[in-house]
Amino acid sequence: MAQYLVRARPQWEKLSELRSRLGSGEISKMRPFGRALDYSLRNARQEGQDIAVWEEEDYCRPPLAQERAAVLDHYFANLSVFPVQPGDGWKQIEDLPRLWGKEDEHGQPK
Repeated sequence: MAQYLVRARPQWEKLSELRSRLGSGEISKMRPFGRALDYSLRNARQEGQDIAVWEEEDYCRPPLAQERAAVLDHYFANLSVFPVQPGDGWKQIEDLPRLWGKEDEHGQPK
């Protein structure tokens, strides 16, 4: 298993669509990467004014190839990945504000 810290520039005008897709469970059902991508995007953080950052589990070469084709390239630009040990990426960004703001009692972005 490989873990990456991902940084990308959100296409802000499209993020409400992504939020809806996360909320409906559509992304979590994608195979083989859906559950990991859903978790990562739900927990993404905002770095500065214009960067989203999250830790992502991936097995592809190049990294995130399937995720980019299916989801990420539609909602984010300038995506970069940096190898990290599992959990280290989340630790690095835990103090940053959530990309989605607060979550409701079911873990859905508000």
